[in-house]
Amino acid sequence: MGARPIRYTGRKSGRSFQTPVNYQLSGDEVIIRVMSPDSKSWWRNFLGDGGPITLLNFRGADRAGHAISTRDEKGRVTVRVQLV
Repeated sequence: MGARPIRYTGRKSGRSFQTPVNYQLSGDEVIIRVMSPDSKSWWRNFLGDGGPITLLNFRGADRAGHAISTRDEKGRVTVRVQLV
């Protein structure tokens, strides 16, 4: 488990954003569990087919990936990032 800033482009605004997240690494997949998802909106950029994301200074370099967010029946949100 660790903390790292991410960078992504807003799907409506087209603007670049950065925000810190906590993550867990599982093989080549990065798992981000969104705390208090109803008070945050960044994860909504990755609903459906998802979109590109960059983990900044991840293990010494910026790493690109494809992120997809899902919400379970209890309202918990998970963003799964497949690194490229």
